[in-house]
Amino acid sequence: MNLTDIQPENQQLKKRLILVVSKGTIDMLYPALVLATTAPAMGMKVDMYFTFWGLKALTKDGVNSVKIAPVGNPGMPMPNIVGVIPGMTKMASTMMKSKIEKFWPNVYDMIKMAKDSGVKLHACSPTMGFMDVKEENLIPEVDDIVGASAFLSWASEPDALTLFI
Repeated sequence: MNLTDIQPENQQLKKRLILVVSKGTIDMLYPALVLATTAPAMGMKVDMYFTFWGLKALTKDGVNSVKIAPVGNPGMPMPNIVGVIPGMTKMASTMMKSKIEKFWPNVYDMIKMAKDSGVKLHACSPTMGFMDVKEENLIPEVDDIVGASAFLSWASEPDALTLFI
């Protein structure tokens, strides 16, 4: 099956992908990064807008310390009660990372791959204030710090596809 099999003949692909990355967990960052690294190969311009907990992935301390929470995650193959045991978040994160490394690089390397493909990384300015993140705390790959009005201007473009992750 190829893209033309599932894409109606009269519908064209959007020219711009805008990803709102609002969560900084392993299971939320990888889908966004996989889409961000795939879209340029399809001729799409990509912007990633990191806000709330997703912003942590753009910080020097946070980019290499992403985790997955086993509590409250219905997709985890364990009962929630097990997730409250001390050390379970670390164990679940280690297990998830070891599985992921068979398919994709770590989060920081995925970010660098995205940048090499022309993806623009935007940090949310109100979130930076709210979370007390300073510009010097951001990884060098961040293109700029913008607010909601910049995001809304991109998202309102007729050729843009916006996904909230």
